[in-house]
Amino acid sequence: MTRTLPRTDTPQAPALPAGGLRATARITARADAGGTTRLPVLDGGGPFALRHIQSHADQARVCLIGAMHAPLGGDRLRIEATAEAGTSLRVTAAAATVALPGRTGDPATYDVHLTVGEGARLAWLPEPLISAEGSDLRMTTTIDLAPTARLVFREEQILGRSGERTGALRSRLTIRQHGRTLLDQETAYGPGAPGWDSAAVLGGHRAIGQYLVAGPEFDDKPAEVRLLGAAAGGDADRGQGVLAPLGGPMALATAVAPDGLALRRLLDEAAAG
Repeated sequence: MTRTLPRTDTPQAPALPAGGLRATARITARADAGGTTRLPVLDGGGPFALRHIQSHADQARVCLIGAMHAPLGGDRLRIEATAEAGTSLRVTAAAATVALPGRTGDPATYDVHLTVGEGARLAWLPEPLISAEGSDLRMTTTIDLAPTARLVFREEQILGRSGERTGALRSRLTIRQHGRTLLDQETAYGPGAPGWDSAAVLGGHRAIGQYLVAGPEFDDKPAEVRLLGAAAGGDADRGQGVLAPLGGPMALATAVAPDGLALRRLLDEAAAG
């Protein structure tokens, strides 16, 4: 739902902070004495509504539902998800997240912090983030993995809604294992980011995504390099990507595509391999 002004004939709701909304959502998965994954912490707030949906086998499942339009300029949003030792947790979303202009010229921030304990499994599979024209978003994702943790992580970014230009989007992804940094990358698109739409970067594409898998099995058998979409000889309008091993127990697929549908197909192709 949208932010709306209160009616004059009803008690007034607290005003939003002048600089934007502040909200944090927290998810904690914990194994009980029988090894079943429980969710002792499922705490939404602001634009975040968290729903515990039907579990599958030993996996607890949570769906993130947007309760209002966010992030807007000036908002400060954060999600913390922890899969403690021996648990299995899957987090999805009901719809895309749309970054929109705010009432001030301040950028919005959206921070995600994921922690995966020993022997735990976390699948983080949200819907795309859409950078609407006029928006300014700074997003960070930080992932801490225990040595025997397993992770499936998908990230999709769409630059502009249909028929509009993109907003400004700065994104940083950091993955650490036992205190050691395995991946630390930063990207910038839209106004103020030189060369973002050049042939050396996006080449006219408007959808960018990553699909990452981590687990101790990659220590003994690293993933093989595999081309995706047009890079593998497919249709040029499908976009293109590559799946490659990273230093440490991870494989990362990176893809660019003309739109979100083509991007999802590329990332599904990477996941199926």
